[in-house]
Amino acid sequence: MGPGLLLLFIVGDILGTGIYALTGKVANEVGGAVWLPFLLAFLVAVITAFSYLELVTKYPQAAGAALYTHKAFGIHFLTYMVTFTVMSSGITSASTAARAFSANLVEAFDLDIRDGIGITGVGLTFMLAVALVNLRGVGESVKTNVVLTCVELSGLLIIIMIGMWALGIGQGDFSRVLDIDTGDRSVFGAVVAGTALAFFAMVGFEDSVNMAEECKNPSRTFPKVLLAGLGITGLIYVLVSVTAIALVPPGDLGSGDTPLLKVVEAGAPAFPVGIFAFITMFAVANTALINMLMASRLLYGMAREGVLPAALGRVHPARRTPYVAIVFTTLLAFGLITFVGEVPELGGTTALLLLIVFAIVNVAVLVLRRRPVEHQHFRAPTILPVLGAASCIFLVSPLVERPAAQYRIAAVLLGIGGVLWLITWLSAKRRGGRGPTVDPERPAQK
Repeated sequence: MGPGLLLLFIVGDILGTGIYALTGKVANEVGGAVWLPFLLAFLVAVITAFSYLELVTKYPQAAGAALYTHKAFGIHFLTYMVTFTVMSSGITSASTAARAFSANLVEAFDLDIRDGIGITGVGLTFMLAVALVNLRGVGESVKTNVVLTCVELSGLLIIIMIGMWALGIGQGDFSRVLDIDTGDRSVFGAVVAGTALAFFAMVGFEDSVNMAEECKNPSRTFPKVLLAGLGITGLIYVLVSVTAIALVPPGDLGSGDTPLLKVVEAGAPAFPVGIFAFITMFAVANTALINMLMASRLLYGMAREGVLPAALGRVHPARRTPYVAIVFTTLLAFGLITFVGEVPELGGTTALLLLIVFAIVNVAVLVLRRRPVEHQHFRAPTILPVLGAASCIFLVSPLVERPAAQYRIAAVLLGIGGVLWLITWLSAKRRGGRGPTVDPERPAQK
């Protein structure tokens, strides 16, 4: 894979539900300076990306955080929980996308189902459709990803062009971008809370490490391309958030789950809003499908490795898809959509789960410094993994005033993972075995 194709893959991995659904929710935290949390989230992501760059060029294998955790600490249960945390983040991300899809579908067709029950019903139907596609089997390729990236990117470029047009004709109030309205909270607390939520928009770059084996000369090419991809998406997010707040007051932007549709309506009334709604629906649908594919395959892989009940590793005799794992992950998504439903809690939980993983990866870099390899690889300045671990741990902590619901959702999901591990361990003990072990370096785990 050349650098151009790799760049599009990385940008496509990061773009998605976050910016389309959470811009208004971030505005609720900080007021007009909605771009600031996105910028800070970008900086935290870049710092952590340096740790990923060192590890992926040092160990260019397609197992990601699980591999780095296993090599650094060698604790099978920790490796398993990191893998299950990544899987859980995929389910919460897909559930966020389902909610955003529902809201945009209602707007596109002007449906009279704006209450919670109606939106939930649409979200469940959407997730069922994703499951059916997943059960049928979907072959994702890099070229397909390029097409999807262009569609997702087109919607954000439309927003940016509307902002440029508004600026040129004197429309909108661009002075709002410097206003910080935090209510009863301190500016620091509100900005940090907004950053913890906005971080959801920056996740996805960690998936690209799985493409390192496909790159030409990854030790030289991959770092430049990954940082370029992060830079492009960070710039797009800042421009979109500035445009959004200039054209729509923070209070209006933060109400509902279709913030960018409001921007189109305010800045370009003649533009067919339905078309933009379909672009948004396509973008978030793609996010949901990719994440549910990832989650079900991770669950299937862990079952095949013997660290989860064997039933989760069953495949359909005709379609050869892991149907039990797909049904299980879909039921978890149904539960999240039904009993949580709200975009901020689901998106925030996704960020929470991945920040935990990122903190472990940043520590793993420092641990693995003691184990050199024969080939040359990228080396991050030592201060960056330290800052990365500290910032991720801080954003995970209650100090950022993260809603308690996000901790409860994460605890329930990880508790399910712990119970599944325990069931497998007890079953192995009854058979006279040693219990489940995880080795992400084995081909089956990849």
